[in-house]
Amino acid sequence: MLRRGEMAALLGVSGSGKSTLLQIMGGLDHPSGGTVLLDGEDLFAMAAGRASEFRNRRIGFVYQSHRLLSEFSALENVMMPLLIARRSGREAREVAAALLEEVGLAHRLGHRPGRLSGGEQQRVAIARALVMGPDLLLADEPTGNLDRKTALEVFHLLRELNHKRGLACLMVTHNPELATDLDRRLHLEEGLLMEEGPGA
Repeated sequence: MLRRGEMAALLGVSGSGKSTLLQIMGGLDHPSGGTVLLDGEDLFAMAAGRASEFRNRRIGFVYQSHRLLSEFSALENVMMPLLIARRSGREAREVAAALLEEVGLAHRLGHRPGRLSGGEQQRVAIARALVMGPDLLLADEPTGNLDRKTALEVFHLLRELNHKRGLACLMVTHNPELATDLDRRLHLEEGLLMEEGPGA
């Protein structure tokens, strides 16, 4: 169980199923059994249309690769989930611009991804993940493609934003330094999810 306001690390060897678990938690892959509940609602008991709307509104995703749309500006990339949710263009622009300012990119709103550094691209991706005000943030190696200094900056930004918004966040990482700095550490091993004990 993930609690609001906490940020947990998900650890495990390559191929152990960490990314698959995140996909299931986000409602993108179907589990072979069991249920996935978010505030008591079963993601896989919903009709397809409602499930899609639920994901867009309640769950944010950040990946190792930023997955930004290259033909759109930073601002337009962050606006996209709001426009999909049929918010007005004016509201989408205002909310997206405010969030990009919060992640330190107020001066880069009109830049396309190709003109942004790796760290800036990931900041845009984080803003896009948070723009709908989700309850759950799933981050799959969000600092994996960045140099150490930039990775730490992005990690601390995620921590700050998560704390400020009171989200439940699960972050896959292979970086023990980052994992140690999180609230809990979960290990996925041979299909079993285990929590690291205190002082481990």
